[in-house]
Amino acid sequence: MPRLERLVAFVESAATGSFSAAARKLDLTPAAVSKSVLKLEDELGLRLFNRSTRQLRLTHEGERFLARVAPGLRSLDEAVAEVAQGAGVPRGRVRISAPLGFGRRYVMPCLPGVMARHTLIQVELSLTNRQVDLVAEGFDIGVRGGVLEDSALVARRVARLPLVLVASPAYLRRRGAPQREADLAGHDLVGVRLESGAEIPFMFRGRAGGPRPYPADAARLWLSDPEAALDVALLHAGIAQAGLHHAMPFLRTGRLKVLLVGEHDAGDREIALHYPHRQYLAPRVRVVVDALLEALSGHEDLQAMPAKLPREWLA
Repeated sequence: MPRLERLVAFVESAATGSFSAAARKLDLTPAAVSKSVLKLEDELGLRLFNRSTRQLRLTHEGERFLARVAPGLRSLDEAVAEVAQGAGVPRGRVRISAPLGFGRRYVMPCLPGVMARHTLIQVELSLTNRQVDLVAEGFDIGVRGGVLEDSALVARRVARLPLVLVASPAYLRRRGAPQREADLAGHDLVGVRLESGAEIPFMFRGRAGGPRPYPADAARLWLSDPEAALDVALLHAGIAQAGLHHAMPFLRTGRLKVLLVGEHDAGDREIALHYPHRQYLAPRVRVVVDALLEALSGHEDLQAMPAKLPREWLA
């Protein structure tokens, strides 16, 4: 059986994407991490990474090996943490993955309080808009928005995630405020195409009741960051679709207006906390999950719905 430190070096290198980053997390030198991975490859008789001067990518065999090894190391880490915790005192590192904009605005403000109450835990927050494999990449908690799918992970719903169409008053004075879906023709629409290639289409209520997409090729500008679409609207440069929770600060100040509330309908989307399903959740993870659920589910902006917005916020 390969030595434990070689397995740890491999998993951390895969999670961080480089030997240097893994070395910083493990308090080792990059050379030591690289050497451990090389010895592991020799022991297995497999190449786990394809290396270049700038990139470190898992091979197909490396991906399969990671999927089997990472959960075992996580279980071992939690077993050690639970023994060290004695009478259930939360202790150890908690790794959280959250979308860039949502994490900065809503997750980060929750962390100082929980860390002040539980002084023996450390929290690592990774902000990214890409789809993260929590188990394979070693995360304890994931915060994600969208349409919830069946999963082996626990999903704790925090709030609905309505999308709205917004534009600045200056843009609407210059181009006119659309009163119906058909009026969008000729407007400058801002589309969002994620790094995965998935598009977030403008959706409208269909005659049969279900949402239907607006033609994707109608957008003149495409962005990979959903929150950046708001920046374009704030520049008076077009009509953007964005999460209502992201738009709330600009609606309050009058810098943006909501369009077509009666017709626009992006479907049933939610914000949820995800974590690996276990009969007994580690105390260090439990206290962070509970703190996030309490703070996020009680946040006013995350409970707002388009149909209940003040009339002065609408175009």
